[in-house]
Amino acid sequence: MACYFCIKNIKEIDYKETQTLKRFISGLGKIRPKKRTGLCSKHQRQFAKAVKRARHLGLLSATSK
Repeated sequence: MACYFCIKNIKEIDYKETQTLKRFISGLGKIRPKKRTGLCSKHQRQFAKAVKRARHLGLLSATSK
């Protein structure tokens, strides 16, 4: 399985794009592991950082609703 961000040619993952981030978060609000998301290591790290940043700023919920 190819990395979603590599296919879309996205260099940096933006924490403000919450719809994109929600694709890779479980129903309980947890960050899915690399095996489940299919992301490459580089983008998985960027994704996790973006999710944590978005949660800190209140753009994403830390838990499920």
